[in-house]
Amino acid sequence: MMAEYEYPDQPSKIEDTHSNGPSDHDALLKLFLPVAYSITCVLGLIGNVLIIIVFVFFEKVKTLTDTFLMNLAIADILFLHTLPFLAYESAESWIFGDALCKIIRGTYRVNLYTSMLTLTAITVDRFISITQVTKANKYQVTKHKWRYGVCALLWVLALILALPQFIYNRVNESKACFEVYYAPIMELVVASAQMTVGLALPLISMVFCYSFILRTLVKARGVQKKKSMKIIVAIVVIFIVTQLPHNALVMAITLNKKLFFNPIFIRGSIVMEALAYIHACLNPILYFFVGTKFRKHFWRIFRCLGRHKMQEETTDPLRGTEGDSKNLSATTNICATSV
Repeated sequence: MMAEYEYPDQPSKIEDTHSNGPSDHDALLKLFLPVAYSITCVLGLIGNVLIIIVFVFFEKVKTLTDTFLMNLAIADILFLHTLPFLAYESAESWIFGDALCKIIRGTYRVNLYTSMLTLTAITVDRFISITQVTKANKYQVTKHKWRYGVCALLWVLALILALPQFIYNRVNESKACFEVYYAPIMELVVASAQMTVGLALPLISMVFCYSFILRTLVKARGVQKKKSMKIIVAIVVIFIVTQLPHNALVMAITLNKKLFFNPIFIRGSIVMEALAYIHACLNPILYFFVGTKFRKHFWRIFRCLGRHKMQEETTDPLRGTEGDSKNLSATTNICATSV
């Protein structure tokens, strides 16, 4: 029988697989990761749901960029639902079977590639709209017709790139969810293809496009375009800072198996993994602090929720008069109308 080769999407589990006793990174593995995953899950779900509410009820998904940003929020919500499973695995072991092992690990990759490809699409859209003035007018008219088709294409491409995770992930003898390959060359080919198509090429495209965009904006007189670029550039920078180190470490493990036994590398892998996953709750924070419109809409949502709760507490549904009911209804309608 051919030997099995493990390619972990969670390198923090590697040391446990090869050691007989408790390792010196147990505190990071069994305490830090579950806490980090739990905080990321709660904050990320709240923030991304608020983003979708803003786009659906306030902004009305008016532009192609709005569609792409909403696509990012949906991808993040999909991924955030997997974190409770990963938190339990870090604290204890994987008890959810092979099927969920494939789905959970594959979902992270789908989120990674969907986010990267969507950010690339946003970059290309901004590049054409800002730097290609002669083509921009015609492009602005036609791009809204195929925005949903582009998003669907991005999801299909992300699923294709993440297909190896859905196929090769399984639960090993140590009760850990890993990718298991039967030949090292297959592992290297898959990792290289995913790193090239899913990370390297989009990253190069974004650097190229934004260099021209920034040069054009520096020469422009209008301030509004420069302000509109802040949130997009911030999203791209945060994505690269959180995702590149973790995926670079995973690639390093693929190329050099001896890193399995390096405690410093393993500790760094645990921290970088938590940093990569926390990305799913950072976009709403960026929207709040960088985007003026988003911040205004977020406060409107909170004010409406607080006003509705106050009306419920001060109005007795059994003794309320007709006037009270009308006041409550009017307040509710005002919030509904503003949304």
